[in-house]
Amino acid sequence: MLNRQETPAFKTIDKIDIIKANKQKLNNGIDLFSINAGSQEITKIEFVFKAGMYFQSAPLIASNANTLIETGTRSYTANQISDGIDFFGSFLELEVGQDYANVTIYSLNKYLDQSLKFIEEILKYPTFPEDEFKIHVANKKQKHQINSQKVDILARRRFSELIFGEKHPYGVQVSDSDFERVSVAEIKSFFNDHYNSGNCTIIASGYLPNTLTDTLNKYFGNSSWGNDKAKVGLVSTPIQTTSQKKHFIERPDAIQSAIKVGRLLFNKTDPDYFKFQVLNTILGGYFGSRLMANIREDKGYTYGIGSGLASFVNGGYFAVSTEVGADVTKQTLEEIYKEIAILRKDLVSSNELETVRNYILGHFLRSVDGPFSLADKFKGIWEFGLDYSYFDNYFTAVKTVTPKELRDLANKYLKEEDLIECVVGKMN
Repeated sequence: MLNRQETPAFKTIDKIDIIKANKQKLNNGIDLFSINAGSQEITKIEFVFKAGMYFQSAPLIASNANTLIETGTRSYTANQISDGIDFFGSFLELEVGQDYANVTIYSLNKYLDQSLKFIEEILKYPTFPEDEFKIHVANKKQKHQINSQKVDILARRRFSELIFGEKHPYGVQVSDSDFERVSVAEIKSFFNDHYNSGNCTIIASGYLPNTLTDTLNKYFGNSSWGNDKAKVGLVSTPIQTTSQKKHFIERPDAIQSAIKVGRLLFNKTDPDYFKFQVLNTILGGYFGSRLMANIREDKGYTYGIGSGLASFVNGGYFAVSTEVGADVTKQTLEEIYKEIAILRKDLVSSNELETVRNYILGHFLRSVDGPFSLADKFKGIWEFGLDYSYFDNYFTAVKTVTPKELRDLANKYLKEEDLIECVVGKMN
């Protein structure tokens, strides 16, 4: 019997075996990736399109095209779609990122066929009713105006502009006037160009039914649909990172200041990405990081501070982010730069590095627990044109990176003169 008075033996993670996605094609050529795992008879199906904000000609087009597809079709009203999906115990999720847009359905296997009838309608025959459009835009505008009073959101928006440039798709921000400008015609045009069988990939995960491929062919695979001849345009706007390093937006009534310090960097296809992730974790990538130990635990300036790498298909950046009391803004900035300087100067101790290694590998192990998580992990490499060797290379880099390599990376990528500082709030 298990003796619960004895502490379990500590074990390091030597290898992680991942259930891999199986690739096939529907009859019309749509790529279908399936991950058959789990024990509950639930299926998640993601329809992924190159239809993110990177491809829009002006703000609000990509997000509205995705959100409004459920507001009415040739056969159903918005209420009928919502009630119909709910009736079968399914759940619809619509999401737009910088590069991709997703339409995702979670369904009990026994009702998958009935649920996919509604997905077929919203992907092939949305009508974008004018009245639903006006209500949605009015609500979004109100939410935008409320968010525009929050220092953390203002800092995030401004930092993106500084990193990528105000005209670059990753840097363009929404203004109040955009809500008056955007039209149903723009949204329909974007939808027609990007939501079609030629620009669609399907990722299915869960305890998959044997009839899945036949069911998907029935609704989405037996013929082409949408404007499948449309070519997703390449965006040629160059990245124009600001040359000015310090930026301050004063909010006289602010109780807290939002801080972002970082720089333009690479995405996950770069050879330095894996080992830089270890460096980032040490600095601010987990609860035991140096920034947390200093600025939260020791100084008490904030409830939380962290750093991370944002990885997009056509670029990426590194950033330290926090909100602190307005009276300690300068002191916080000094401590951030101090911790970064220590990484450039001193070698990380073997004990700290081993702790971080175990944290990263343990976190990775938890992140592949279950079919839906496995699908997310797969999507994270597929979007960048990578294969499963990515995870082997990541695992190897984490296990073998040395303190000297980490210091070299800090000196290569974290020089203070290369870092952009954005503060919104008050400077004490």
